[in-house]
Amino acid sequence: MPCYVSAAEQLKHIDAMISAVKQRLTDIAPVQKPEQTAPDAGRAAANAKNKVNPNVIELLNVRKDYTSHGRTISVFADFSCKIEEGSFVSIVGPSGCGKSTLLKLISGLERPTDGYVIFNGREIGGPPKGMIYVFQQYTKSIFPWRTVLQNIAFGISSQRKIGRAELREKCLEYIRLVGLEGYEDYYPSQLSGGMQQRVVIARALICEPKVLLMDEPFSAVDAMTRAILQELLLKIWQTIPITILFVTHDVEEAVFLSNRILSLGRAPATIREDLAVDLPYPRDQIETRGDERFVTLRQKLFASIFLQEKEGVAPQQA
Repeated sequence: MPCYVSAAEQLKHIDAMISAVKQRLTDIAPVQKPEQTAPDAGRAAANAKNKVNPNVIELLNVRKDYTSHGRTISVFADFSCKIEEGSFVSIVGPSGCGKSTLLKLISGLERPTDGYVIFNGREIGGPPKGMIYVFQQYTKSIFPWRTVLQNIAFGISSQRKIGRAELREKCLEYIRLVGLEGYEDYYPSQLSGGMQQRVVIARALICEPKVLLMDEPFSAVDAMTRAILQELLLKIWQTIPITILFVTHDVEEAVFLSNRILSLGRAPATIREDLAVDLPYPRDQIETRGDERFVTLRQKLFASIFLQEKEGVAPQQA
């Protein structure tokens, strides 16, 4: 029988688990972890070490074409963008504007037709080390025959050799971080959708990536579970020095999570709006959403995207 945990019970334990993990982060040793534990100080320290190039990702004059049914369609024609290290950037826009394609180009899963995609100062020629992609369909991303611990262990054991005792301890650290303590030996079929997505997130984080790419990771869960996962993701981002690029169709989700939002126009996509989110962290599902700045920004983005959806302009042929 499936074993479900209510959203209220999950939220109750998240704060305690995050606090415990913070005390042990020195043992986890994430990529380029600063000595300070305060998230803002951590990101500032990371940027201070790299004053010459604080941008972890750069896209320079990128063009991406697809050919289908005898037609060549341009998704991006002359697209340029920079992503600052340690930022939380959401990407929104009308359907078919190239949001997921952008992540695929950044991740090295697809190559640009022209232009350059740069990660850590080097051009990307394939999936780079230090970057993890979390896909939308989490049920297809975990192994049903493996337990929670075994699924998470796969993330790191597939990249390097590690002793059994060290591997288990490391897995347990990230299991606590995502609020799944006590479910180490459960199989995916025994977990709710939100808990399965936590397994996917933990497996990505255990690899200690510098950049986490997330393509609508919470779209398949119910509204309450989504709210819990949003708060969990923010607490992880504030605990571990990491850059997050987050694709979503939900403008409210984008405003709640991000410190920057890129709103794309229809293909061939350009950055229609590049918005800083002037809302304090930590964010609260009740108070933040009631903030006048939240409401204004949400309305601005919604109106822009909604009008583009209504227009329904066809993609431009190359």
